[in-house]
Amino acid sequence: MSTNRLAQEKSPYLLQHAHNPVDWFAWGEEAFAKARGENKPIFLSIGYSTCHWCHVMAHESFESEATAQIMNREFVNIKVDREERPDVDRVYMTFVQATTGGGGWPMSVWLTPDLKPFVGGTYFPPEDRYGQPAFKKVLERIAATWKENREKISEQGERIIDALKQATPSGETAGEVDLVALDAAYEHFARTFDAREGGFGSAPKFPRPVTLNFLARYYARNRHSDSGQHALEMFLLTLRKMSAGGIHDHVGGGFHRYAVDAIWHVPHFEKMLYDQAQLATAYLDAFQITRGPLFESTARGILDYVRRDITSTEGGFYSAEDADSLFEHGKPEHGEGAFYLWKKSELEAALGESAPLFNFHYGVDDNGNVATGSDPHGEFTGRNILFERHSVSETASRFQKTEEETRLLLARARAELFTIRAKRPRPHLDDKIIAAWNGLMISAFARGAQVLDDARYLEAAKGAAEFLRAQLYDKKRKLLARVFRQGPTVDGFADDYAFVIQGMLDLYEASFEIKWLTFAFELQATLDAEFFDNKSGGYFTVTGRDPSILLRMKEDNDSAEPAASSIAALNLARLAAMRNDPDLLGRANKTTAAFARPLATFPTALPQMLVALDFLRGAPRQIVLAGARVDKHSQSLLREMHRHFLPTAVLLHADAGPGQKFLGEKNDALLAMTPLSGKSTVYVCQNFTCHAPITDPADLAQLLAKETAS
Repeated sequence: MSTNRLAQEKSPYLLQHAHNPVDWFAWGEEAFAKARGENKPIFLSIGYSTCHWCHVMAHESFESEATAQIMNREFVNIKVDREERPDVDRVYMTFVQATTGGGGWPMSVWLTPDLKPFVGGTYFPPEDRYGQPAFKKVLERIAATWKENREKISEQGERIIDALKQATPSGETAGEVDLVALDAAYEHFARTFDAREGGFGSAPKFPRPVTLNFLARYYARNRHSDSGQHALEMFLLTLRKMSAGGIHDHVGGGFHRYAVDAIWHVPHFEKMLYDQAQLATAYLDAFQITRGPLFESTARGILDYVRRDITSTEGGFYSAEDADSLFEHGKPEHGEGAFYLWKKSELEAALGESAPLFNFHYGVDDNGNVATGSDPHGEFTGRNILFERHSVSETASRFQKTEEETRLLLARARAELFTIRAKRPRPHLDDKIIAAWNGLMISAFARGAQVLDDARYLEAAKGAAEFLRAQLYDKKRKLLARVFRQGPTVDGFADDYAFVIQGMLDLYEASFEIKWLTFAFELQATLDAEFFDNKSGGYFTVTGRDPSILLRMKEDNDSAEPAASSIAALNLARLAAMRNDPDLLGRANKTTAAFARPLATFPTALPQMLVALDFLRGAPRQIVLAGARVDKHSQSLLREMHRHFLPTAVLLHADAGPGQKFLGEKNDALLAMTPLSGKSTVYVCQNFTCHAPITDPADLAQLLAKETAS
């Protein structure tokens, strides 16, 4: 078996290619120097370790000796893990999208020796198919064209980069952001909403949690209007339908990446940490708003899955689980979803008398329950993807049982299947610990601890935060690393800082430990120094100091992950509300203003920025607990606070200690907040004017209910 230089790397994705016959390089000067010295074009392949089509192209082409001979002869070949180097991925994805109208992974781009792109695409098959030319043909054509026209191609690469610099968002023109953007975004989502199946548009369907965040907050702003109620309906129906669908792992908890159909039934089976984090938060919001048990159980399922299956022993959260896995131990055959699929005969053998009820509820069919249109390669033939084809009440009626009996039988059956499934070969685990995604997950666990009153979730959030601070943060340089795997690797990017800051703010509000808030301020100072555009506002994704990164952009799209500027704007607004800091508030407003044009013309591209705008244009409340957090009376007051959906409030603790002193440095009023008559007390303030102090949880409930109803 051949071994190439990727064997020295830490990235699981790069290590997957360490035994290819391709002479792969990692992104870096060694590869660039070889390309310049030999005047060869670079073939750049970008993917990630749990990417299904990356595996397919690797097996078909990168493991082929014949293909590798062409690649090694004609090109300098570079392999990049997009999760480790989003800066590299973002530049060349911008090129591919601009020149082909689409994008995705694996991404295949050909560059001049000075890193200018001139041809790009995604997956190429080994033979002509899917309307795509064979990869070897593409390689030969590009190699021949380079030899014949290298000067012309180099000039073309220069022009392409210049054009991309002109076209990429840089925030050079800032403006006022009108609140009409909130209504425009709502109206667009209302037009594209699938009122039958939830979600927006048709197949394939992606969760896109940033849309759900916006809808929940649009409802909170407009609770008594028809549009506010419809926003809530879109939010809740989408969550219900996703929870019922095959995109939801009914046996082990958590969600798969997306559904290939319009009814959330057939997923692409990989599980990404950033999806778990954001969807858990959305279900927690829904539970706060409705107290519906479905939303609680789904949120718990996500959080429990992450704690159990993708948390390191040191406390950090791993990145992802693959879509593919082996069908059986010791045999090479594998397939997408193999870990999650069930034959009807397997279910009957496992569940005995309960099988008919279970199969009715979860849509199990003799010959498998996946339509041919959703299974073009026949991978799921004879197998079933569990989804709730019938409701509990329908199942109970069919089998003449009470709903409570039915729920109990289904829960027992799922537990039995969990035990059986645990013996199967698990999907590949990408055990990189990514700062940004850990920040999102810390937020989810902190929110889960509050909303579900579960100390286990608070411990999970603290464990990850301690890990990040110990292993991914350089205290001397005050810099955050992006990835930990056998040690930290590259320095962090803007989203790493923004997402971790959000996690620290949520962890402070859940624990009232001041160290998390001071850490958030420390990280914010670095984010501002390294990434903020002082001229026009907003945050560049990179520092601009790496000469190999040809474009310094500002992300202007909240997609599967929110844009760094969107999260940073809300962080700044929260930090300003916590410490009455006008400088932070000004930076928050300058950040939203930097995106005035896209918010005016296409606001649905930035729903998370609209969440920040909603906070900024409202009158944020400060809810302050004065008294010891561990006091029983404090706990009863906190439980009441956490019952309410309060998206434009910050929670603070006046503890007569260093925390209160820190918060009171710019807010004298907070220094005067003390327990009344020795009892823990809550102060609810808006615009730094406070209601009468409250010591009775019932009075607090009445005030918060009144506030949310207004």
